[in-house]
Amino acid sequence: MRRVVITGLGAISPLGHDVETTFAHLLQGQSGIVQISKFDAANFPSRIAGEVRDLDISPFFSKKEAKKVDDFIQLAVIAAHEAFADSGLDLEKVDLERFGTIIGSGIGGLPMIERQYKVLLEKGPRRVTPFFIPSLIINLAGGQVSMKYGLKGPSSAPATACATGTHAIGDAFRLIQFGHADLMVAGGTESVVCELTMAGFGAMKALSTRNDEPHLASRPFDTARDGFVLGEGCGLLILEEYEHAVKRGAKIYAEITGYGMSSDAYHITSPSEDGDGPVRAMQAALKDARINPEQIDLINAHGTSTPAGDAIEALAIARVMGDHVGNVVVHSSKSMIGHMLGAAGGIEAVIVAKTIETGKVHPTANLENVDESVHFDPMQGDARDMSVNIGLSNSFGFGGTNGTLIFRKV
Repeated sequence: MRRVVITGLGAISPLGHDVETTFAHLLQGQSGIVQISKFDAANFPSRIAGEVRDLDISPFFSKKEAKKVDDFIQLAVIAAHEAFADSGLDLEKVDLERFGTIIGSGIGGLPMIERQYKVLLEKGPRRVTPFFIPSLIINLAGGQVSMKYGLKGPSSAPATACATGTHAIGDAFRLIQFGHADLMVAGGTESVVCELTMAGFGAMKALSTRNDEPHLASRPFDTARDGFVLGEGCGLLILEEYEHAVKRGAKIYAEITGYGMSSDAYHITSPSEDGDGPVRAMQAALKDARINPEQIDLINAHGTSTPAGDAIEALAIARVMGDHVGNVVVHSSKSMIGHMLGAAGGIEAVIVAKTIETGKVHPTANLENVDESVHFDPMQGDARDMSVNIGLSNSFGFGGTNGTLIFRKV
């Protein structure tokens, strides 16, 4: 089977509008969690989120064009621009029929639904925009990117809750690995900091209510964690067949060597208490990469900061790593950028790629008292210089859907 490498990165997060800014702030241990500004959240149980603020979309969308696409699509187009520029690709020298897109979203255009429903109620059906449907359906993030760059290869858009970004990258990896494409742009995008989302997750009691200390609210693996913090953003990779990348002299961040999926078949929102689904996803990825657990240097955890979820992931990691668990470093990016739902796996893949490239590992923020379920090194304190040869990234979603990716230094 063919080798697949990462040759371009693009990201937008609560910590920055590009990869370098986001990664630098992560290394500094800086939080992007703030009081919500997109609407009046005074009456909501949770009033904090990782918002993308002050993003200049004018180079990409006129005011008229911006009204035709929901924010999650805008983020994908802008992050794709960075990824393409970073890749150094000359599209005139690429077979565009073998260049595809897999960009997913967990929820899609919920803010657009919210706005247009108000229009329907207040002004009637004739005032609903004709761009309503194509502005909110999930596959239009990848659709807009493919149209912008003329990409005519495989096109898909997973919507697997919080595992979406990881599944998108894994599926794109498979397409190149088995010869169905030479290049893919893949990842996840999400922008649902709106009233309906906050009300819905609030009703589930899934969100942190540490409203007076937003920067301290997301605290994966800490004993005082009380729920996740919603984030928004986008993380995209340019994936390329290895020989194709070498031939054009591309910069290679890392190679993807393993991909595992599983289903808990247990509960609509909760993972099984024994961590069975996550265990099998990680084991499948290890088998796919043809490596043993002790070869893993770093895990970018799903690490959402929920009381049950973190403990179950810690148990699953211990089951998979066995005697090696005390040596593996595990950190959570969500401690600073929040949980970006369908974009989480995308941005975390970008972070793993940058970690492998730079040899710098960001800390898990707000980790004051480590939970008793943790038997690994949870990256408490400051960033570290550390050579990462093999990294693993986990994503788990509602409905019991799980995904794991393994990355290797080239």
